[in-house]
Amino acid sequence: MDHYRVVVIGGGVVGASVLYHLAKFGWSDVCLIERSVLTAGSSWHAAGGIHALNADPNMAALQAYTIDLLAKIEEESGQDIGLHMTGGITVASAPERWEWLQSAYRIFQTIGIEDCWLMTPEEIKERCPIMDTTGVIGGLWADREGYIDTTGTVQAYAGAAKKNGATVIEHNRVLELRQRPDHSWDVITEKGTIHAEHVVNAGGLWAKQVGRMVGLELPVTPLEHHYLLTETIPEVAALDFELPMTVDLEGFTYMRQDQKGILVGIYETNYAHWSVDGAPWKYGIELLQENTDRISDELVMAFQRYPCLETTGVKNWVNGAFTFSPDGNPLVGPVRSVKNYWLACGVMAGFLQGGGVGKTLAEWMIHGEPEADAWPMDIARYGDFASNREYIKQTTGQFYSRRFVMTYPNEQLPAGRPLKKAPAHDGMDAAGAVWGCSWGLEVPLMFAPEGFEENPTLRRSNAFDIVGEECRAVRDGVGLIDITGFSRYEVRGDGAEAWLDRVMAGRLPKPGRARLAPMLGQDGRLKGDLTIFNWGDGIWWIMGSYYLREWHMRWFHQHLGAEDSDVSVRDISDDVAGFALAGPKSRDVLSALTHEDISHKALPFMGCKTMDVGLIRAKVGRLSVTGEFGFEINCGAAEHITLRRILLEAGKAHGLCEFGYYALNSLRLEKSFGIWSAEFTQGYTPGMTGMDRWIDFQKDGFIGKEAALKEKQQNTAPQKLVTLDIDADDADASGYEPVWKDGTRVGFITSGGYGHYIGKSLAMALVNPEFCEPGTELTAHIVGRERAARVISSSPFDPNGEKMRL
Repeated sequence: MDHYRVVVIGGGVVGASVLYHLAKFGWSDVCLIERSVLTAGSSWHAAGGIHALNADPNMAALQAYTIDLLAKIEEESGQDIGLHMTGGITVASAPERWEWLQSAYRIFQTIGIEDCWLMTPEEIKERCPIMDTTGVIGGLWADREGYIDTTGTVQAYAGAAKKNGATVIEHNRVLELRQRPDHSWDVITEKGTIHAEHVVNAGGLWAKQVGRMVGLELPVTPLEHHYLLTETIPEVAALDFELPMTVDLEGFTYMRQDQKGILVGIYETNYAHWSVDGAPWKYGIELLQENTDRISDELVMAFQRYPCLETTGVKNWVNGAFTFSPDGNPLVGPVRSVKNYWLACGVMAGFLQGGGVGKTLAEWMIHGEPEADAWPMDIARYGDFASNREYIKQTTGQFYSRRFVMTYPNEQLPAGRPLKKAPAHDGMDAAGAVWGCSWGLEVPLMFAPEGFEENPTLRRSNAFDIVGEECRAVRDGVGLIDITGFSRYEVRGDGAEAWLDRVMAGRLPKPGRARLAPMLGQDGRLKGDLTIFNWGDGIWWIMGSYYLREWHMRWFHQHLGAEDSDVSVRDISDDVAGFALAGPKSRDVLSALTHEDISHKALPFMGCKTMDVGLIRAKVGRLSVTGEFGFEINCGAAEHITLRRILLEAGKAHGLCEFGYYALNSLRLEKSFGIWSAEFTQGYTPGMTGMDRWIDFQKDGFIGKEAALKEKQQNTAPQKLVTLDIDADDADASGYEPVWKDGTRVGFITSGGYGHYIGKSLAMALVNPEFCEPGTELTAHIVGRERAARVISSSPFDPNGEKMRL
């Protein structure tokens, strides 16, 4: 047969899972092409460990699905996969790691992982007798951990796929991909040409080359990874149970039983890339030469943790390569620039995540959207900047070396930075800016005294008082913040208004006005919390989160139909920069720089206009994420330095203070303003998040109307967004902490922090509807400790919004 609906390139665990799910969900006219044999590459030599725990709830759900699926594909295929569910222990020997495990335990409860609990060193020793628990403070047990036979598992996926009608072709390398005018593909192979509607890159170690076949530079590269297999260990052979999987956080090692010995794997800090541009085509079921000198420090710690290694021979060393993305998560989904080309690669933990990756991609291809929020592995989380070779090397190496190193919520990692800077970066840097990173762009977190360094922590850091001062300066006077890190999209053309009316769920603003604009998927779930500006000259702007630029542009392009031929949607985020003024004295500052009337009557709240600000012709909106009176002033990138200078000069007389995104987070929490990736995600609905109040249910034809209207009419939202006042002392909520009522979990925190101006520890949370009323007493675990919490009315600061409308 020379025609298939889908051709999957790559016969590892991920490609086999994609094939299985496509066939299982009804697309049986699908084919997998493998250049060698199934498992050749990374799959055959993988350690095969599986565990359900992951701090990201979406990835945890992905892993849980994969684990549940393993027994099913074994049964469907008749292929033994060697499944051993031994349970597992994560061990902490440092106080900060133990604190992190206690916090993580509660977050896992939020995710729905109930079969895990904290352990004492004595309990750890009982479960893992060969471990020396000297120095161990505690551990976290999880029932759903173990390991599988990797080759058998790939064969099971492929076998089950074939039983559902799919085809597997081995020993046939794909040489070239050519796209036809109708966007279908000619897949040129060593044995002839196959025509396909869709192509899936599940190339594993060769994903880079398969991407280059269509002009893509994917942010993925192989690294070396060592593990050793021991000979028989008498202490292990004498046990009447199988050792659990263990992870030693301080030792950078994992361990599991292997026959009557053990397997010990190492994530060394002294990492090594291999074939950065992808494996040679002739590479297959082979290993790399081990380098024990490079991993000597970690080996010493492993021998200390498991003393039986001192008297046991090493039966085999495995040094194999597998692929990493910059953040360690898979690269999955459609590519905006190449129609009908899909990714399922960069899956570091293929046997743990491969089932969920296959399900996600199959749903995406068949139904247009996956069931679960796929953002953590969506290729759209990266832009062109991530294709740079040095960026890939730095970030993938950083992730590998930190595989077992906790990253604090306020910790800023150095790899791949600085990359993009706002034009006024150097001026802000000289003023004491402490920098964070958003989609490659340096953004100011706060402004601190010279020599200040923030200490990474789960608790309130040494930046607490500095951030508080910035918050009070904004609320009592006027603050200035760089808004280069907002995305901006320009929409123009005769059909622009009609297109916007279809894509956005809310009512469009009139000329000279701006409006909040929820955007929905066909299933009624959120696709964006955006702001639309109607500049009154036929040009519209959409503004949103900077790091969603590629994701939103893909969505916009997907919904530009034949009837929209005269509509232009352009990402202008790199061309436009700006600053925002916030605080009661904002008008005083701006008035000194313009001859224009900016009174409330001339430029009301949510008004916008093009106006002169000093020498700059700027686009100004009267709104502020802080909930204060304020203006967002947008200028050309080349004018950014000048705009900052003149605003600072005009603000001197009014005590203007530069502030950063730490303070902005505190200020928006005091107003109960949600943000994307926390209160708003594509896993939530308008009814859950309160975004339904911005939807115009009277207008026809907007995407997602039927589903959103049904939710509203039937009141089916399973949870509602509320604001919590938490009795906390030295730590605040950050996200995904469980919320309880009399010992029953009734919701979870979406984000939190300290409200410096009102002096309260605040959080926003999704809770069951019966617990939404202000005054409801609840509890929440903050850094592992249960704290009293109560539902309060939204917007504890200025609840009527009077200050924004001065």
